[in-house]
Amino acid sequence: MTQYPSTRAEAKATGVKYYFTGIPCINGHIAIRKTKGVCVGCMKVDWTKDNEKRKSQPKSEASKASGRRYYERNRDLVIARASARPPEEKRAARNTHKVNNPETYKALTSVRRRRHKNATPPWITAEQKMDIRKLYLAAQQLTATTGEKYVVDHIVPISSPEVCGLHVPWNLRVITQEENLRKSNKLVT
Repeated sequence: MTQYPSTRAEAKATGVKYYFTGIPCINGHIAIRKTKGVCVGCMKVDWTKDNEKRKSQPKSEASKASGRRYYERNRDLVIARASARPPEEKRAARNTHKVNNPETYKALTSVRRRRHKNATPPWITAEQKMDIRKLYLAAQQLTATTGEKYVVDHIVPISSPEVCGLHVPWNLRVITQEENLRKSNKLVT
């Protein structure tokens, strides 16, 4: 551990930025202090308060524009940093976003359900509907047993600029979510 001077006067005399007395500050922190006289523990508490206050305020247009410019200049770095994040951290961020934006997710779910409903022909039988349900259950079971996310994919996409398929059992298959995201809404033969 670095040895700090024990008084402020010593720190100023030697040109060191920090000193450590071992005595609690007025807020009870036993921490190093800046030569300017501020306890580092108190500074951290102030930073946390300021950050929380800033988070609750809406972003200015200038701040948003600055963020967009940074992303445009450093796109590869931002993407690499995001993909290097641990899966648990990504999941937590996704869940937080979902909790903070329930209307968006309700709308997305509604659109997806309506798309499936519109792509399901009226002549499909109850047995075929049961086959579709079995595919979704199989995807859930595979996810639970392997730990890798499995989803039901439309072989011929139901919303694509090239072609539109149907929501029927013979147009569905269970694949990994990663493979499904790579495929997107393209027709892969």
